[in-house]
Amino acid sequence: MVQKTDSSPRPRGRPRAYDPEAALARALETFWKAGYAATSLDELSAAMGMNRPSLYAAFGDKRALFLKSLEHYRRQSAAMIRQALADDPPLRTFLARFYAAALDSYRPGTAGARGCFLVGTATTEAAGDPEVRALLADAVRQLDAALVKRIRRAAERGEIDRAADPDALAYLASATLHTLAHRARAGQSRAELDAIVAAALDVICRR
Repeated sequence: MVQKTDSSPRPRGRPRAYDPEAALARALETFWKAGYAATSLDELSAAMGMNRPSLYAAFGDKRALFLKSLEHYRRQSAAMIRQALADDPPLRTFLARFYAAALDSYRPGTAGARGCFLVGTATTEAAGDPEVRALLADAVRQLDAALVKRIRRAAERGEIDRAADPDALAYLASATLHTLAHRARAGQSRAELDAIVAAALDVICRR
């Protein structure tokens, strides 16, 4: 007796049995812990719950995955800014929320003092990788532009001195974020980092 074979067409491609955003988040955490060079594909594969062929098919090689992780982090950072601005708060309130959210990420209770993913990993790779350098430069420009826009609005609303230079204050606000990232990575306490935030707010939000 001959069994009939199923001649119906089979779906092509790999079924999407994973959540791309969740997988990227796990890759990001893995790169964040040890940096790009010290993170192996085996570690990434284990963290993401994907074998190597599936990982390559979904995200490309290790470098491509790192670039996608950086973009994922940038989206998270942009969302953090939008959340801090959701109720159109005064500049001091916005910056206080912004820095507090950043420090919660830089010094999480379970991961220790890890600093900023972008600053801590992309700056190292940017020296030899033009694409990473361009991505890092674009992230800095976008942050500066967002801060300039918010500081100009604060000046228009009389929250700060109308004669203040929005560009200079935005650079100071951005530089404060970067020094917080480095100092958090170096293990400074939350109290010490909060003191830096308080000093920066007094300068940036001066009337």
